[in-house]
Amino acid sequence: MRLRLGTRGSLLARAQSGLIAAELERAGHDVSLVPIVTDGDVRLPDTAWGEGAFVGALETALLRGDVDLAVHSAKDVPIEAEVELVIGAYPPRADPRDALVSGRGATSITTLPLGATVGTDSPRRAAFLRAARPDLQVRPLHGNVDTRLRRLDSGEVDALILAVAGLARLGRGERIAALLDTEQMTPAPGQGALAVQVRADDEAVRRAVAALDDAATRLCVELERGVLEAAGGGCRAPLGALASLHGADLRVLAVAASSDGSRRMTSRWSGASHETGMVATRMAAELIAAGYREQVLAVPVS
Repeated sequence: MRLRLGTRGSLLARAQSGLIAAELERAGHDVSLVPIVTDGDVRLPDTAWGEGAFVGALETALLRGDVDLAVHSAKDVPIEAEVELVIGAYPPRADPRDALVSGRGATSITTLPLGATVGTDSPRRAAFLRAARPDLQVRPLHGNVDTRLRRLDSGEVDALILAVAGLARLGRGERIAALLDTEQMTPAPGQGALAVQVRADDEAVRRAVAALDDAATRLCVELERGVLEAAGGGCRAPLGALASLHGADLRVLAVAASSDGSRRMTSRWSGASHETGMVATRMAAELIAAGYREQVLAVPVS
């Protein structure tokens, strides 16, 4: 089957799309990559990215029929999805953790020098950094992975927080100084996973990509995203969630923090993987009861 795969032009996006294309080609499909420019690709390096900045143009191309499928980082897919589109596959997940990339020889957040400057474009990472080390100077730092690494190497910042999976897919794993503990730096919902998006009514393409779907990854990612959806705030909220399977048992951690790091709230759940019906809603309710909406989203108490 001929398949047109929409991809952003960045090195990471092309690497991720290439992984999916290779799997589909191994299954006998003829795949061509179609470059699509997204809002996130044309922003200046120090311009903040809003929710869906890397996804919207790809979804538009899908809806218009310009491409047959698109590959996203699952953490970037907006919670409010286009009803005409579905995630046809979540392939097996890569490492969901964040990494410290240091230009000062530090091997953990704890060993960063007093008052060190850490670059990140993520409100979640910034909030968790401030919670762990209030003395750190957190600097908004945007741009693709290589751009941020160059800015670190030039001395603009002392360290970066980046996703392990992205560094690995780019062949930059040697830059990792430390893998960050998920209790201290809880990953974004869906981090490390890829999402293959297709049109809901395109049965042929849905069948083609279904072979790539990993049931365990889908279970965990959808549960993590369910916590975020129930709690509110969207993909840019300073909320992390990580679900992990241990045999037939599932463990879920959700952590949120106020932007200044002064308030941190946590919810945990563990149980059988087939009993997850209301878990996301219950965990979100625990975060909300602990002050998530007032302290994290700054929603006034009615």
